[in-house]
Amino acid sequence: RHFSVSSARPMRASANSELTASRDWLTSAEARCISAVTDASGVLAAFLRMPGAFLHSVDIAVDKAYTAAGFGFATSQWAGILQGDEALRLGMPVRPRNVVFGGGLPMREGGVLIGGIGVSGGSAEQDEICARAALVALGLDN
Repeated sequence: RHFSVSSARPMRASANSELTASRDWLTSAEARCISAVTDASGVLAAFLRMPGAFLHSVDIAVDKAYTAAGFGFATSQWAGILQGDEALRLGMPVRPRNVVFGGGLPMREGGVLIGGIGVSGGSAEQDEICARAALVALGLDN
């Protein structure tokens, strides 16, 4: 399903469900993180900040979702993509809002990119596990 103005309500419901699933995983892991969901164009659709989460994780979570939605692959894949291309390795990490470490995943439904989810506050690995738990809970691809 593609999200537009006419489908804003389903996007909000889906995004809020994703955040609830990520919050549940974070609570079980005793982590204090922030989760953000964007639509396919990278516009913020939902946001959740757990009490005690780091202040800087706010922007990082949003930017992870933005990056994953914009490129259509996990932010953790950047390390491999940047290898062997010096110009890309130097340029991409300094692009505004582009995140090149784990915790951002694209959201797909039926193979169609519908948005991104970003989690920040734990290690890059923990953040990605949390984001993946949210996708699994909703039956979405990434």
